[in-house]
Amino acid sequence: MKHKHLSSGIQKKYLKSTFILLFFALLLSMIGVWSYMHHTLKNNIIEKYKFADEKMGILLDNLYTKSKEVTAEAILNETIQKSLNAEELTDNEKNAVGKYFSYLDLDSIQDYCYMDNKGNVYTRSYSYVNAFDIKNTVFQKKLGTEYAKTVWFIAKDTVFNGKENSLFITRYVHSLDYPSEPGIIILKMKPSFLNHIITMASEKTDSDIITGIMDQNGNIYALNQENTALPDNVTKTLINACKKSSDTGIILNGETVTGGYLSAYYQKDCSFSIFTYVPNNVVTSQTTQILIVLVLIYLIIVVLALLLSILFSNRFTRPIQEITTYMTGFDGGDYTHMPELHTNTELDQIGHSYNEMLGNIEQLVNEIKLQEKELRTSELNMLISQINPHFLYNTLDTIYMLARMNKEKTTMRMIQALSKYLRLCLSKGSEIVSVEDELENVKSYMEIQQIRNADLFEYEIDCQVNAKGNKILKLILQPLVENAVKYGFSEIYEGGYIRIRVTEENDVLVLSVYNTGMPMNKDMVEKINGLTHLPISQIKKAFPDKKHGYGVFNILTRLRLKYGDKITYYYETTDASTTCTIKVPKGGEQES
Repeated sequence: MKHKHLSSGIQKKYLKSTFILLFFALLLSMIGVWSYMHHTLKNNIIEKYKFADEKMGILLDNLYTKSKEVTAEAILNETIQKSLNAEELTDNEKNAVGKYFSYLDLDSIQDYCYMDNKGNVYTRSYSYVNAFDIKNTVFQKKLGTEYAKTVWFIAKDTVFNGKENSLFITRYVHSLDYPSEPGIIILKMKPSFLNHIITMASEKTDSDIITGIMDQNGNIYALNQENTALPDNVTKTLINACKKSSDTGIILNGETVTGGYLSAYYQKDCSFSIFTYVPNNVVTSQTTQILIVLVLIYLIIVVLALLLSILFSNRFTRPIQEITTYMTGFDGGDYTHMPELHTNTELDQIGHSYNEMLGNIEQLVNEIKLQEKELRTSELNMLISQINPHFLYNTLDTIYMLARMNKEKTTMRMIQALSKYLRLCLSKGSEIVSVEDELENVKSYMEIQQIRNADLFEYEIDCQVNAKGNKILKLILQPLVENAVKYGFSEIYEGGYIRIRVTEENDVLVLSVYNTGMPMNKDMVEKINGLTHLPISQIKKAFPDKKHGYGVFNILTRLRLKYGDKITYYYETTDASTTCTIKVPKGGEQES
C-alpha cells in the first residue's frame, strides 16, 4: 500500500509539474504565434490592397493617357486649327467641328464644348452654352498658364446647367502656324468614367474596406461605399502625400491613420489619387478568429498531453518514434502518407490526422497553383483588350454609311480594313489565334497605314509554316509594325519597306518584322535585348518616363505570362534597317 501511495504521489507531482510547464510553454507559444499571425495578416492585407491600388492606378494612367491622346488629336484637326484664324468658319466647317467632337474616341462623355479664340462655342445642338459661361470661370483658372497639358479637375457644373460636382477634362487649343489666343476644349465626363475602376475593385474586397478616387484638393469623386464619411486625418494624410509626391506611383503603403491603415496610388499628370482605407476591425476580426482557434487547439493539446502522460507507457514509445520520424522527415514536397497505426489509442488518431493534414496541404498547394494560374490569365486579359466592341462597330457602321453616301471609296476601304482589324483583335475573347489570323490582323493594320500614308511604304508577308494549324498569342505583330511606321519611317515620305516572315526551327515558331526605316538607336537595342528574362516588374521599370517602350512592355509582358521563360525577343540593326525577332514554342493551342 505504501508503494502504491508513493507511486500515486509521484504521479501527482509529475502531472502537476508537467501541467505548469505545459501551461506556461503553451501560453508563451500562443502569444508568440498570435503576435506573428497578427503582424503577418496585417502585412498581407496591406500588401493585397497595395497591389489592388497599383492595378487601379494603371487603369487611371491609361484613362489619362487616352484623354491626352484624344485632345491632342483634336488639336491637330485641320478644321479646328482653321477655327483659330481671324476669318470665321463657314457653316459647313462649323458643322464639321461639332460633328468631330460628337464622335470623340473617349467613353463616358456626358457633354462637350469647344470655344475658339473668337468666342464661338461649338457644342451639342440641344445645349445652350455661350462664351460668357466659359471666360473668367473656374475652367480657365484651372488651366492657368498650362500651354498644352490636358487638365482634369472636379468642379460644380456652371456651363452645362448641371447642379452637381462633375469631372471635367480641359485643354487649350493653340494654333500650330502662328501665335494667337488659344481656344479651349471642355469635356464633362459621366460618373461611370472613373466609377467603373472602383466598382471593379469593390467586387473583390471586404465590405468594410473603403476605396475611392480623390483629387489633390481633397474632393472625393468616386467611393465604393456611398454615404460613408472618411476620418478627417485620412483626407489630410492623402492631401499631404499628394503634395509631397513628385512622380506617379504608390505614395502610401499601409500608413497608420485613425482607426485603420491607408494605402494610395497617385497619378501625377491628372493629380488624382486612388486610395484604400482598411479599418482596424478588418484585421482584428480575423486575428480574433485566429486567437480563438489557437486557444482551442492549445486546450486540446493540454488535454491530450495530460491523458497521454497518465495512460501511455514505454510500450507506446515505438509508435511515437514512428510518428516523429515521418513528421520530422516531411520536407514539404513529398506528401506520401505514413502507414496507419493500430494501437487502439489516441496515437492512431494522431497518425490519421497527420495523413489528413498532408492531404489538406497537398490540396491547398494545388489550389494555390490554380489561383496563380487564374491570376496570370486575368492579368493577361486586362493587358490585351479594354475596348467596347458594340460601340466601335456601331460607330464604324455609321461612318461607313456616311462615306458610302458621299461615294468616298478610299474612306470605305479604310473603314472595312479597320472593321476587319478590330474583329481579328477581339477574336471572340480568345487570347490564342492561328498564325493566319494574326497575319490577317497585321495585314489589315498595314492597309490602313498605307491609306493614311500614301506611298510611305510597301510590305511583304512571307509565311513558311502551316498558318492555320499553328497557334500563337494574338496582337504581337501589330505593335511591332506600328513602331516601324511611327519611328522607323518618321523621317521619310516614301520608299519604306516592311517584311514580315514566319518560319519554324526545331518546334519553335520564329516571327520577324524587318523594316528599312531609320535604324533603332544601339543603346535602345541593347536595353531591350536585355529585358527578355527579367521579372515582369523590372521590365516596366526599364521605361520610367512612360512615353516610350509601352509596346515593348506590352508584348514582353504578355509573352512572359503566356510562355514563361521559353520565349526569345531581340532586335538587330544595320545602317539602313531594323529587324525584331520573336521566338515562341509551338503547341500554344491551349490558353494558359
